[in-house]
Parts: sequence; C-alpha cells; structure tokens
Amino acid sequence: VVGNPANTNALIFATAAKPNIDPKNVSALTRLDHNRATAQCALKAGVPIETVKNCIIWGNHSSTQVPDVNSAVSNGQSIRKLANNDAFFDGEFLSVVQQRGAEIMKARGFSSAASAATAIVDHVHDWILGTPEGSHVSMAVLSDSNSYGVPANLYYSFPVTCKAGEWKIVDGVTVSEPVKALLSKTTEELIDERTQSGL
Repeated sequence: VVGNPANTNALIFATAAKPNIDPKNVSALTRLDHNRATAQCALKAGVPIETVKNCIIWGNHSSTQVPDVNSAVSNGQSIRKLANNDAFFDGEFLSVVQQRGAEIMKARGFSSAASAATAIVDHVHDWILGTPEGSHVSMAVLSDSNSYGVPANLYYSFPVTCKAGEWKIVDGVTVSEPVKALLSKTTEELIDERTQSGL
C-alpha cells in the first residue's frame, strides 16, 4: 500500500480482505524513507551508497516516522563512527528524512514520483526475491508478535528480512533511549488513526 495514510490504509484493506487474503501478504511502503536515510548515511560518511545497509525506519509513514542509523554499517563499519557526526544523526538527520517529501513538493511543485517508483521496485524485489544475508530493510508490516513492545494490529515499519516471499521482523536490534522516546509518538499516532478508521 502506497497511498497515505499508507500504514492505516494497509490495516483497513487487510481487515476488509479477511479471510481471503492473509494479513501477512499486505504491507505498506516505507522504503522511500529507508532509501533517503541510506543516502544521508552515505553522504555524511563519505562512502558509496551501495555499501550502506541496515538503516531502519520505525513506525508510521508520516512526519512521526523514526529514522534510525544506530544499526547502519558500511563494509562492516558503523556509519556513526565513519561519519563522526552524532550531532547530525541525533538532530537534523531526523527532520531531513521525515520532511524530504514535503521539501520536494515545496521546491518542485510536484512529488518525487521517480524516487517513489524506485522504492516500490526495491520493496517488492526484496520481499519476493529476498534480502541479502546480513542485511535488513524497512517495511510496514503487521505488528503482531514483535519484540519491541509495539501493540498488535497495527501496520508498523520495522526492520525485516525477507526470504521466498515471506518477511520476518528482525529481533534483537538495540533501540537507544532517544529512539524509544520517538517510537512512542509514532505508535500513538497509528493507534489514533486506527481508532478514527473505526477498527
């Protein structure tokens, strides 16, 4: 699901499609945000973008989304250490990723359709063909049975691995205290959207 509010639209669709479509076969796009976060990591660390992996987008595809670079690496080295710029990653980075779509609309007068199309291709490619060993990507998937304390019955962006058309939420990612604080806000927003939708 791409159209906003994408996460809650995915929940509405999955609920309406039961029992004909398994809710695990429904997801919402946060790969565009993931790709933007990856690009910022490459830029700040001075490394080729194709070497950067394991950025995370948590939560809603909205301005409350939580871009997280604490797991991001380039050739096995921490992006934070390579960039040596915690002030950026703890501050401006968040708004750069969260507000990029709005900035493009403001500057160009229309959306970043090509970037969104590329993200859709990336999303489906990895979902169907699988993520490389040691890599995870961001997808908004059903939150049931996650290990991060997110309530059930939300479509929530998590780090996932994919294999043979099946996604799995990555367990054991260290979530810093600042990120935890932001997760509560995006979770509250998704709960509120779910309530407003009547589900």
